[in-house]
Parts: sequence; structure tokens; C-alpha cells
Amino acid sequence: MKQHEQWTSKIGFILAAAGSAIGLGAIWKFPYMAGTNGGGIFFLLFILFTLLIGAPMILAEFIIGRSTQKDAITAYKVLAPKKKWYFIGVLGVVASFILLSFYSVVGGWIVTYLGKSISGGLSQFSLEQYGALFEQTIANPLQVIIAQFIFLGITIWVVQAGVQSGIEKASKILMPLLFIIFIVLLVRSLTLEGAMEGVRFFLQPDASLITANTFLMALGMALFSLSVGISIMVTYSSYLEKGENLVRSAGSVVGLNIIISLLSGLVIFPAVFALGLQPDEGPGLVFVVLPAVFDQLPLGGLFLTMFLILLLFATLTSAFSILEIIVAVIVKDNQEKRRKIAVIAGLIIFVLGIPSALSFGLLSDITIGGLMIFDAADFLVSNIGLPVGALLISYFVGHRVPKNILEDEFFQGSTVKKGLFQVWYSLIRYVIPFAILLVFLQSLGLF
Repeated sequence: MKQHEQWTSKIGFILAAAGSAIGLGAIWKFPYMAGTNGGGIFFLLFILFTLLIGAPMILAEFIIGRSTQKDAITAYKVLAPKKKWYFIGVLGVVASFILLSFYSVVGGWIVTYLGKSISGGLSQFSLEQYGALFEQTIANPLQVIIAQFIFLGITIWVVQAGVQSGIEKASKILMPLLFIIFIVLLVRSLTLEGAMEGVRFFLQPDASLITANTFLMALGMALFSLSVGISIMVTYSSYLEKGENLVRSAGSVVGLNIIISLLSGLVIFPAVFALGLQPDEGPGLVFVVLPAVFDQLPLGGLFLTMFLILLLFATLTSAFSILEIIVAVIVKDNQEKRRKIAVIAGLIIFVLGIPSALSFGLLSDITIGGLMIFDAADFLVSNIGLPVGALLISYFVGHRVPKNILEDEFFQGSTVKKGLFQVWYSLIRYVIPFAILLVFLQSLGLF
């Protein structure tokens, strides 16, 4: 194994980075956020903010990683020697431990539901019964812990194999399969009677539904869905060869994320509307409403199983990237440690995640700041860690990294015009920090 691994191909990097960005954000969180925030107008704002805020942020992390070829902590030390800016990387590593600890719990729920679907245990229930089944599932202590362990076990197995033989190889298999399954589900959903009402809800913006909260939710979703703020893309881009076009790579990742969000909405909303259900069910949309929707369709069990496989693939590709940040920081260039570190880090995350896994059952009476343990961990990462990290990264790149380094990385392997760099530089230096600050303050309930 080489001392500092690299992606074997550009497509391998793009698929891995897109897999990291897509995850639960695009398939689980995006549909219920769109459903509760105006549908089409939310999607339009989401695209706008993804292009104007998310894309420049991904490119900023790409530049940090590719320019230094270092892990998420060392990269900041290289760009700002004898300064304390490396704490951005430390924040990312800490956030990754917490994020994967509760993310793996949701991954475990998906594993459990997939098992139930394959065995035929997700059929012939009413909507209320599906709701009760979900509550029983997440409250079963042994079941949630075993499922979480299985999910993390798969994640560890892939990451310990390395960047090329593990993450890249898995992403090249899982991502194309994810798209194939999406297309099959899309065709089925759009051919349902009454499906066009759901399409109109999702793709026809209604300006009367715009509120200040809609703007902030769409902006927050754009940041969350692209995994910016905890240096995931710093880590992944450090494995890139110097000649790669970072602008095009960032555009590819952002484009795939928007496409997956579009497909997700076109699979879910037409089916929900066709069967007379509401799109504003919130987080339970995937685990409660969709099983009820698929149950009423011919071959519904097969389509539900396919959807859960799709969801598991997307969740795993994100989990790979989160664990990789931690492993890369500890391993650095000594790849002989990778297997051992991946296993130890994964087991620590598993132990950290047990309280979150039990927070809907045995530990449901324990709260932190009025929130259950799972929700508190989610709040800590999603509402504080991600926006603070993104704010610091945007400030660091815009005000602390020498402009000549930014220009060199921006134009390397690229034929883009100089004006595009000036637009990106202005956004990352002035506009994006302000926008992220708004999201951060709103997430804390300060306005």
C-alpha cells in the first residue's frame, strides 16, 4: 500500500465524494424538509443556495485538501503554520465521532427495516400501525444495538481496506446501483394515477408559501446535504492528483447531489399524493408513510425493498467518508496502521452511539437541554458543528490562505476564465460567511 494513497481515477473520486454528500440528507431529510416547507419553492431555493453557497464551499474544501495532500488537521497546519487554525480540523474530527455515533443508529434502523421487508414483515398494516411499528422498532434495545453494530461493521470493513480497495471500489459499485434503483422507482411512482399532483407540488414553485424560515431551511439543507463544514471534502480531495480539475469535480459532485434530490422528490411525492396522503409528515416520512404507500401498490413489497436498499447504499457511502476523516488523521501516511485504527475508531463510535440507540427506549427519560440523547447529538452536530465548521472554513479560505495558492489550485487543470475565480473568491470571502452565520443563529432559535 502506498504511503499516501490516491484515487485511481477521477470518476472514482467524484462517485465517492458524491456518495458522501448524498447520504441521508438527499433521500431522508430532503423530502420531509421540502414537504414541510412549501414543496416547489423550497426545491427552487435549495438549488439556488446549493449553487451559490454549497458549491463554493465544496471547492474551498477541495483546495485545502488537494493543495496540501494532508489529513483534515495537518492540512490547516500546512496552510497556516504556527497558527491555531488546525482546530478547524480538530472540530471536524470531534464532530465526525458524534455524527457517526447517531448516524449509525439511523443506518441500523434501515438495516432492520430492510430485513423486515425481505422477510415480508412490512405489509398489510394501516398508516397508524406503521407508525406504531416504527416506535416499537426504535424502542427495542437489543434490536437497535445489533443493527447499529451491523451497519458500523460494514462501514469499518470498507474503510479499513483503504481508499482505493475499500472506499473507491465500494463507491463505484454502490453509486451506479443507487441510480438504477432510483430510475426503476421513479418510473413506478410517476405511472401511478394521481401522481402528477405530487409532481406539481414538488416542481411548481408557489411564491405565496415563502417565509423567512423557508429561506433559512433551504440554505441549511444545502449545507447539510453536501457534507460541508467538518472537512470531509478536505480529506477526500487530499487523495487527488495535482492535475485534476477541481472546479469541474466540484460541479460534478454538486450536480449529482441536485439530481439525487430531484429523483428523491419525484419518487416520494407522486406516490404520497397518488394515495391521498400528506407530504408534511416530517422525519417519519420514510419509515412510516412510504411503507404504507408501497403496501398499496402492486408488487409494493419489492419496490419497498428496493427503496430500502437504495437508502442503505446512500447511508453507507456517507458513513465511509465520516469514518475516513478520523482514520486519516490518526494514520497519516503510515498505512500499515489503517486496519487497526479503523476497527478501534469504529468500536469507539459504536460505544458512543449506544446511548443514542437507546434514547427512544430504555433511556427515553434522560434528556440534555430538553432533548433526548439522540436529538441532542443531532442538534450538536447539525445545528452547531456543521455551521460553525463551515463558517470557520469559509473565513479561513477567504482571509487566511494566500490568494496565489487559491488561484493556483483553482486554475490547475482547468480552462475556466479568471472572472469565475473572482466571483468564487468574493462569495467565499464576503457572502458565504454571512449566509452561514444566519443559518447558525436561526438553528439556535435566536431569530
